[in-house]
Amino acid sequence: MEPPNLYPVKLYVYDLSKGLARRLSPIMLGKQLEGIWHTSIVVHKDEFFFGSGGISSCPPGGTLLGPPDSVVDVGSTEVTEEIFLEYLSSLGESLFRGEAYNLFEHNCNTFSNEVAQFLTGRKIPSYITDLPSEVLSTCSPVLPSPSLELDQLYPGLSTTAEQRNHSMLAPAFVQNPGMCLSHCT
Repeated sequence: MEPPNLYPVKLYVYDLSKGLARRLSPIMLGKQLEGIWHTSIVVHKDEFFFGSGGISSCPPGGTLLGPPDSVVDVGSTEVTEEIFLEYLSSLGESLFRGEAYNLFEHNCNTFSNEVAQFLTGRKIPSYITDLPSEVLSTCSPVLPSPSLELDQLYPGLSTTAEQRNHSMLAPAFVQNPGMCLSHCT
């Protein structure tokens, strides 16, 4: 019997604060934060992420955020691209619809953690998944609203209805040209 193909799985980590969290969090929150993390999963030659527009993809490093601040090797998977896209489509119709997005409770990091476990059986680093509870445990009056969405911080990140209608994939999973610097394939 032929051994299965293994596909590398990477976690792209972006600091949305571009270093400001490290400097301002002690003043604003009374505790040190290293960053405000946005994550995505890179597998099968594409970068997959979740936001208020649902599940989207583009070429690795092709988001408006630029190159990732760090790349974590999550492992490898035997899951084929076809099966993975079917899985994403089902997630996009259930747990990860755009309207399910919540900055503190159901965000890009929740998605990355779910997908990493599906592909490799491993979770993403806890310093990322624990960040919302760390922030919420402070007594700071300077907390963002839980309804704040990533596209409010970075306009142009959400998927429009027109983009959804032109997608070749299921409406719940779209490739998001608005998020990419180059044309998504």
